[in-house]
Amino acid sequence: MKIHIGSDHAGLEFKAKIISHLEKLGHQVTDHGPHQYDALDDYPIFCIPAAQATAADPTSFGIVLGGSGNGEQMAANKVVGVRAALVWSIETAKLAREHNNANVISIGGRLHDEAFCLKLVDTFLATPFTNDERHLRRIGQIAKYEKDGKI
Repeated sequence: MKIHIGSDHAGLEFKAKIISHLEKLGHQVTDHGPHQYDALDDYPIFCIPAAQATAADPTSFGIVLGGSGNGEQMAANKVVGVRAALVWSIETAKLAREHNNANVISIGGRLHDEAFCLKLVDTFLATPFTNDERHLRRIGQIAKYEKDGKI
């Protein structure tokens, strides 16, 4: 599986651990940065490219992370075709995929320990979209709004 990942300084350490974990599982991971610690870096310059690459390849997934995951999710969701979900529990990881066909997961690295973050990622990646008509309809409404600004 192809996975694009980006963070900020607060997510840098967890990002490296997630990349290592995913590569051990055989996934192809592209790291969109940062590649070194800078307390003044800005998450949009790393998270938006990760989201753009995910949107450009519908077979891929994205991961964005920072201290809380909030800003990173907001940045990723500005990219047309991205449905980024802020995930903080196993249930939200499952529902993001099952109901929203989310293609990007956002995690707050300062809010969870390493083992739990890896479990969130694994759950997200392993959970299929249900393809239920009601979910398809709602995702279609979001896509239509992205395209023409109308509901």
